[in-house]
Amino acid sequence: MNRASDLTALEHRYGAHNYHPLPVVLAEGEGAWVTDTEGNRYLDWLAAFSAVNFGHRHPRLVAAAKAQLDRLTLASRAFHTDALGPFLSGLAELCGKDAVLPMNTGAEAVETAIKAARKWGYTRKGVAAGKARIVVFDGNFHGRTTTIVGFSSDPDAREGFGPFDGGFDSVPYGDIDALRAAIGPDTVAVLIEPVQGEAGVVVPPQGYLRAVREACDQGGVLMIADEIQSGLARTGRTFACDREEVVPDVYLLGKALGGGIVPLSAVVADREVMDVFTPGTHGSTFGGNPLAAAVGTEVVAMLATGEWQRRAAALGEHLETALAGLGGVDAVRVCGLWAGVDLAAGGPTAREVCERAARLGLLCKETQRRTVRIAPPLVIEPAEIDRGIAILASAIAGG
Repeated sequence: MNRASDLTALEHRYGAHNYHPLPVVLAEGEGAWVTDTEGNRYLDWLAAFSAVNFGHRHPRLVAAAKAQLDRLTLASRAFHTDALGPFLSGLAELCGKDAVLPMNTGAEAVETAIKAARKWGYTRKGVAAGKARIVVFDGNFHGRTTTIVGFSSDPDAREGFGPFDGGFDSVPYGDIDALRAAIGPDTVAVLIEPVQGEAGVVVPPQGYLRAVREACDQGGVLMIADEIQSGLARTGRTFACDREEVVPDVYLLGKALGGGIVPLSAVVADREVMDVFTPGTHGSTFGGNPLAAAVGTEVVAMLATGEWQRRAAALGEHLETALAGLGGVDAVRVCGLWAGVDLAAGGPTAREVCERAARLGLLCKETQRRTVRIAPPLVIEPAEIDRGIAILASAIAGG
């Protein structure tokens, strides 16, 4: 057995079988490229589901992490640290909000927002105890905790994990009339992905997010935007909501916030919402730890210039033009440097295409069986996009 086979066998023997990875064993990464244990190089067109927006081992982020590693990595929130305040203030300013609650994973951020919305409903809106409801959307993906999968429409995520606690009403994504009809007197929030990533980079109709904002205002409920995959420059704007000049009541952030180095997520809101939390009502030992805060501070500083947003917008136009000539597909959706490619019926599955592409030096990932999603690091160059498209075309054709 070679080293890759040995390592894969170890994972299979000792790991839970809750993933189905492509047959590559990665060992190194730099920029938009990764290298496996055998020395083969691949273009990374997944970027860890947007967690590696700034590329693998970006020098500024690695330097921030190394500097903090030499000082203090964890103290818990039982004490103040010199790294947390700068991170909180910088992220609040980037979002135009009052306050930040740091956590670790995206699912934790969503769970935190659900708690905040419910308590806001009881203490601010006057909803009767235990009656709060939250509107969600068909095709959503917000994580895999038991609360979240309870309102998932994905049977793999949901089946066998009940009973679920309820309190959620799901409506079709993009149907504003259905949303308005679902908002009732006990509704406390609408939880929405401005672009549905796991569903296949599904972009809502133009004007839909503005209509959602208006419906929330009219119903007196919170608009919670899950920007964990779509935020932090991926769509060519700081947030996907910015594409329609919509400001939600609550931002949920993660993935790219940790710079591809550490898990870091956050709930960002104004004081009216955030102050429902008081000492003892919520927390996390690792949430806002100094190492994550140091990396997050550098991420915020990089985003504050607007450089990465402009780069993603320009590269997204290049990607859209390149994808327009791709054969063997039924539809292509592009939003900044993010795309979903629906393969034509009768051709290879998305998994088959991704396996072929990997053999040719391109890493991408299937979703929804017939959709290949594309999300390269924002450091990618136009020529590398063209190279990836050529590989993808060959993989679809059977290469």
